[in-house]
Amino acid sequence: MSQVWAVAADGGYMYSDELSDVLRMKLQPMVRFRQHCDAKDATNKGLNKGDKFYWDVYSDVATRGGDLDENESMPETKFTVSQASLTIGEQGNSVPFSKKLDNFSKHPVKEVINKVLKNDACKALDAKAHAQFNATPLTVASATSTTAVTLETTGTCTVTNNVALGSGHVKAIVDIMKERNIPMFDGNDYYALAWPTTYRTFKNDLETIHQYVDEGFRKIMNGEIGRYEGVRFLEQTNIAKGGAEDSTTWNATTADAWNNAKSDWAFFFGEDTVAEAIVIPEELRGKIPTDYGRSKGIAWYSMIGYGLVHSDAANARIIKWDSAA
Repeated sequence: MSQVWAVAADGGYMYSDELSDVLRMKLQPMVRFRQHCDAKDATNKGLNKGDKFYWDVYSDVATRGGDLDENESMPETKFTVSQASLTIGEQGNSVPFSKKLDNFSKHPVKEVINKVLKNDACKALDAKAHAQFNATPLTVASATSTTAVTLETTGTCTVTNNVALGSGHVKAIVDIMKERNIPMFDGNDYYALAWPTTYRTFKNDLETIHQYVDEGFRKIMNGEIGRYEGVRFLEQTNIAKGGAEDSTTWNATTADAWNNAKSDWAFFFGEDTVAEAIVIPEELRGKIPTDYGRSKGIAWYSMIGYGLVHSDAANARIIKWDSAA
């Protein structure tokens, strides 16, 4: 399987009479999860250090301190240390092409392949980051209420959500995050990440709230979701509705959404989400030509691993707006 001149769809179309000089690529989804992997100490792990990356998690002290009488001895306590890890692996993809195609094509074959491989690398690594976000043990759902949510701590949602995400749910989720002492993602705000349609009811609420405020008008004009209840809202279209990842076609629009079609997943998170350990960052590599220079190719390659930093419910930093079906 390679790009060749003899088959139109595999390369022959790259030259024809009066072919436009403009390179036109298929629409690409926006990637979002990877940029919110914020365990910075994992970055640039380097070569010759094995395939594992570890981090320590320190508990609170076992006994809280307090008042002391004048003749009372200083109390003593301790804390516990647990350890988590991720495994770094190889990732990559390649497009071989013939020397004949390279010679005959009007469009620069290498430039086209570079672009499609860069897009593929971004989506593949974003999917790996999403898989760790999705491993959070904290889920929330609402059967019918527009103001209350049910929190579960097993990683499996048992409530069938039958209502669209709205401002009342956001308030309830933020209260949960604050009362669980989840730190803000950037020191000032929590973040939320979801499909644009998941936010539709919520965005309509925001427009009503901010319609007479200059800041709210500016946000709508700029096409931003905005900030509400101490949460900054972001959109993504890479990971499919329903949470499925079609790694073959990346056609997120055909994925299975929630059965009631009233909403879909959203992630609310604070600081210390997912660790990204990099041995070799993603890069483009050229194939050593074979068959006397007639067979060529370009690949992207990386050695990167992802891991949920806090996998226990007590310390989890990510809450998923979820549904049982």
